[in-house]
Amino acid sequence: MTQPVRIPADVDREDTVLANLTAHQLLILAVTGIVLYGSWTLTRTFIPAPIFLIPALPLAASAVLLAVGKRDGLPLDRLVVAALRQRMMPRVQVAAPEGIHPAPHWLTRQLDESELPVEGAALTAVQLPAEGVSETGMIDLGTDGVAMVAVCSTVNFALRTPAEQDSLVTAFGRYLHSLTAPVQVLVRAERLDLSAQIDELLCCAPSLPHAALETAAREHADYLTQLGRSTDLLCRQVLLILREPLSSRPTAGALGSGTPLAILTRPAKAAPEDSEEEPAARRAAEARLVRRLTEAVELLGPIGVVVTPLDAGQATAVLAAACNPDSLLPPSSAIAGAEDVITTAAVAEDDWPSPRETPSAWSPGRESQ
Repeated sequence: MTQPVRIPADVDREDTVLANLTAHQLLILAVTGIVLYGSWTLTRTFIPAPIFLIPALPLAASAVLLAVGKRDGLPLDRLVVAALRQRMMPRVQVAAPEGIHPAPHWLTRQLDESELPVEGAALTAVQLPAEGVSETGMIDLGTDGVAMVAVCSTVNFALRTPAEQDSLVTAFGRYLHSLTAPVQVLVRAERLDLSAQIDELLCCAPSLPHAALETAAREHADYLTQLGRSTDLLCRQVLLILREPLSSRPTAGALGSGTPLAILTRPAKAAPEDSEEEPAARRAAEARLVRRLTEAVELLGPIGVVVTPLDAGQATAVLAAACNPDSLLPPSSAIAGAEDVITTAAVAEDDWPSPRETPSAWSPGRESQ
């Protein structure tokens, strides 16, 4: 009879080499020690030891802090490298895959010297990991593969009995044991807009069968309006993100992509090795992604978690909200895209104003002056 084996939760933790330190931490401490010892060897003949310790002690303490310190589960050295990369990147970036074109002369000649962009604030095209979203909701990550986003419903775990809680944990553990590739469960908190519900209440209130119901509906609309003005309303959204590389075998670059040296020397976009094999590899990755999503729907459905894949518009809205979470106009699938042509609805002939109504402003065969 087989027995369950407990799997540690920190399976991704790096192996320790000496004194409960990883090879990465030992490398930082060793390099700092070699630099300090070499500096002391070169300067000990004319610099006293107390004076040498004045800059050496802060440098050694900073190296120890970078090696062993963590914030939000991330090592401090990687956070420092990320901060340096963010600092060296251009400050103003816009979505322009085709490149930044200079402003026309008729626009720049009307600007004063105070309105001209300052030096070093030139616009640059932002480089996002997602290159596009297909009609089926597949997110194209370029050479990194494809991804798919699905929204998940939630279950009330606290109100269940202990037996039901055990069954929920067991079913969720069964899904985790079936995973053959990494997944991400993202819980997003976004602002809640109640304007649609308030407008619906005010619109339907006069049609209610009783005056008391109409009064209650209007009072509830006033309560929602006051609630939205006095507090910051938030709603949570649980997203299941699946990603598949173009090749099922990890490459050497992917294994070392988390080191600071790899982060600093990582190219913007790597060209595919074989352009002829890329479409076939992309189709295979999309097929694996669909199969993994189907398994998630089948395994999480019995515990009450409904997994719904996002279409192209919804996936684009999620990516836009992640890039700009506090925008005045929240992204949605109804908003036109960057390449869409916005037109007005055609006016029916019955809606045309007659010449008698507007004799001087409009006539069928005359342009407005």
